[in-house]
Amino acid sequence: MNQPQLSPLHEETHLKVLRLLEGNPRLSQREVSEALGVSLGKTNFCFKALVDKGLIKVQSFRKSQNKLAYAYLLTPVGIAEKSALTARFLKRKMVEYEHLQAEIAVLQLEVSGEPASEKP
Repeated sequence: MNQPQLSPLHEETHLKVLRLLEGNPRLSQREVSEALGVSLGKTNFCFKALVDKGLIKVQSFRKSQNKLAYAYLLTPVGIAEKSALTARFLKRKMVEYEHLQAEIAVLQLEVSGEPASEKP
């Protein structure tokens, strides 16, 4: 699949949605929206993108009294994409962690009164 690269923020949102749905495919879009702390409109937009990319499929419950009840199932492509998103997310977070460690070291030197140029 040759699709445009998402921004890290969109990738993170897609990953969070895929992780939630993998754990509970019967979550409603409203429940996902609340779990992520984003608007229902943004959640709906994200679900539509995931369906369009073939990462999730929507299954309705024919025998359910609630005609709005759906299950959002990860497709094999969705499972593979979730793994790839997880790897990229982890790589970004490790880089952020290393930068934070360096910044903390500099700040600790500043607080201790030593010039930053004297760091080991």
